[in-house]
Amino acid sequence: MPRRVTLSLGPESLGQRLDRALVVALEDAGHPLTRSQLHRAFTAGEVTTDRRPLKPGRVVDRLVEIEVVLPEPEPLSATPEPLPLTVVYEDAALLVVDKAAGMVVHAGPGHAHGTLVNAVLHHLEETEAQSLPTLPGNPPTRPGIVHRLDKDTSGLLVVAKTMAAQEVLAAQFRTHSIDRAYLGIVVGNPPWQHERIETGHGRDPADRRRFSPIGTGRRAVTEACVVQQLRGAALVRFVLETGRTHQIRMHARHVGHPIVGDVLYGGHTGAAELRARAATLGRHALHAAVLGFEHPDGRRLRFESPLPEELAALVEALGD
Repeated sequence: MPRRVTLSLGPESLGQRLDRALVVALEDAGHPLTRSQLHRAFTAGEVTTDRRPLKPGRVVDRLVEIEVVLPEPEPLSATPEPLPLTVVYEDAALLVVDKAAGMVVHAGPGHAHGTLVNAVLHHLEETEAQSLPTLPGNPPTRPGIVHRLDKDTSGLLVVAKTMAAQEVLAAQFRTHSIDRAYLGIVVGNPPWQHERIETGHGRDPADRRRFSPIGTGRRAVTEACVVQQLRGAALVRFVLETGRTHQIRMHARHVGHPIVGDVLYGGHTGAAELRARAATLGRHALHAAVLGFEHPDGRRLRFESPLPEELAALVEALGD
């Protein structure tokens, strides 16, 4: 039998599009639907009032009872896998994890399994996993994901557990109001203590795997500050003003001090000692150390993650 739910849209829904009001109302009632699921329900005439089908773009102009035929739960496109996962914060709306280097965030070419998404699905209760939202335009292999870290970048990442949390977080990433700071070990000793790096951002015509500052139309801005000068290297704090793909790695290369171990962006260079240590590191030396954002309930949350053991050991070895 079809599952039917009746919702009363109250004063808080007045003036909103019906589909947007229903996303919130369904989630509050414990029946979260993705926008694509709700769109299919509208198309099939399964969103009604007084047995009359409604259109998603209708504006809610009065208090009304809506009946929705709920679709059967969709099978997960990613499967739960018992993988190591460091959770630093969790509540009903979201969780913050400290991602290990070497773990891909979500499935893609060459990475069907062993991803952060697989680990998160295993960590959550089955009902929570089934209701993880997916950003519009993203494939179903990315439930809960609102931002990413590169495979070899370790550190803090937030995962949305509800549609409301996803929308609040995604809006903050769009407006660059998220606090994000990274610690990176760079090749060579920068002659500056602080540098504001502002460039364009686009695909590198010499290597499409890389990004280049020659791009037009999109700007990338990073604040870089030397934390500690090392022997043939430096520990640098990078603060993102914008959040483009490979932004820090691109900017580090652009100023002549690529991230140690980052072969794609030239981080395999430097003094012999540094090259030898980079070869055994097994990753590039970049870590997402700070993540701060506004929770959907209005609280401002901020998390910090220390350098992982292998990067701390590299700083210590080069600081003697």
